[in-house]
Amino acid sequence: MSASPTSDIVHILYLVAIVAEAMTAALAAGRREMDWIGVFLLGCITALGGGTVRDVLLNHHPLSWVATPSYLLVTGLSALATIPLARYMHHLRKMFLFLDAIGLVVFTVIGCQIALTMNQPLVVVVAAGMLTGCLGGVLRDILCNEVPLLFRSQLYATVSVFTGLVYLAAPHLGLSHTLTTLLAMGLGLVLRLLAIRFGWSMPKFVYTRDLH
Repeated sequence: MSASPTSDIVHILYLVAIVAEAMTAALAAGRREMDWIGVFLLGCITALGGGTVRDVLLNHHPLSWVATPSYLLVTGLSALATIPLARYMHHLRKMFLFLDAIGLVVFTVIGCQIALTMNQPLVVVVAAGMLTGCLGGVLRDILCNEVPLLFRSQLYATVSVFTGLVYLAAPHLGLSHTLTTLLAMGLGLVLRLLAIRFGWSMPKFVYTRDLH
């Protein structure tokens, strides 16, 4: 049985997203003066880490990069390819923000789909989507000894949760799986881009007193 057009679109967007994530990870590795092995590994971890943690927690096997080892080469080599291109990357900042937003919603929908096929509770489905969408960047920042971008930037995890909720709610409106997938990704993408454009973020907690 051939894959549906929607599945093909999601897969293509997934490949684009993991390449973009690997390249941004390479820049983070460069700022920390990592060697080429570090660049390769950080690219793989950032692009594939969210899905890997999700699969481990849900006991979903094989892991995506075990089932398709070429994902390791795609992400690792994309990270290495960034090294000679790094001097030009600042000109592409807006493009990478856009690709990152696409990656967030695509990863989220894929995570939700996998959890649904395992008949997980709805709260677990949303959490699986958020883990898939956000955790790769968290792992990147932790390995680079930085406060994760997830906790200090515009709406990110919130967009992932919103995307997951739309993906769960849309079928109850009588929408097909294709329309559900496109609607969830489309609305999530719009929300993320608006958050970037207008600097929307969650309220911050600031506490400066010393308890001692």
